[in-house]
Amino acid sequence: MAEISTQRVGVVTGASSGIGLHTALGLARTGMRVVMTGRDRARTEQARRLVTARSGSDRVDIALADFSRLAEVRRLAQEILSAHDRLDVLVNNAGLFSPHYRLSADGVELTFAVNHLAPFLLTNLLLERLRASAPARIVTVASEAHRRSRIDIGDLTRPADWTMMRAYGRSKLCNILFTRELASRLDPGEIVATCLHPGMVATAIGQRGGLVELGWRLLKPIMISPEKGAETAVFLGTVPDPTPFHGSYVIRKAVAHPDPAALDNGLARRLWDESARLVGL
Repeated sequence: MAEISTQRVGVVTGASSGIGLHTALGLARTGMRVVMTGRDRARTEQARRLVTARSGSDRVDIALADFSRLAEVRRLAQEILSAHDRLDVLVNNAGLFSPHYRLSADGVELTFAVNHLAPFLLTNLLLERLRASAPARIVTVASEAHRRSRIDIGDLTRPADWTMMRAYGRSKLCNILFTRELASRLDPGEIVATCLHPGMVATAIGQRGGLVELGWRLLKPIMISPEKGAETAVFLGTVPDPTPFHGSYVIRKAVAHPDPAALDNGLARRLWDESARLVGL
């Protein structure tokens, strides 16, 4: 049975650590009920306790899902819809930086599956509840890593030229294209869709062993903290009037210009259609 409430509700994916945890904390501090999603129950519960302690809010929940499995994304959406009769903010933060070529449970290159297909599906499954809770917001964490990336719609699921950085950059380009196409389909008076670059943040995303982890650890001293990296997502989730940011790519709380590839409206539409086919919408 859905919870009947006038209290604002926000969902933050990938909230067990890093940017997601601090985004959840920032939203909780505003008095919003926050649903923190993660893969591991113990880590996500530990994050929930931290957010509860630092925010002083007892309105922090957890929900578990593995974003490499579309079936779990569907189950997560149903769990959220069953538990809450309103949804005001969705922050698509969960992300993966895989040093090895791997396929998801659905047979899709893992970085693309987790970083693009999962939030694409979750957003679409929650869209009507967001619209019914208007004015609502959808905030997607992209990255400057999208620059100079290019995607081939016919080669998304198993790219022949895969490298770790190409896969990550392409997934972040997809985040921006998705946001722009989503915004074109929405009334900003009902739902504002934005995406952002959080900065070069010292999270655990690059700690995957080998040369990748070595390079990440060498760069960490010049990176910003996860708390600082969450500031733009929290800003977009709480700013009184988000409409100036509708369909935009945001850096440091200001509209920025993404790579020209991210402004290709035809590519955005083709990516949307192919993503809908791949997730079965």
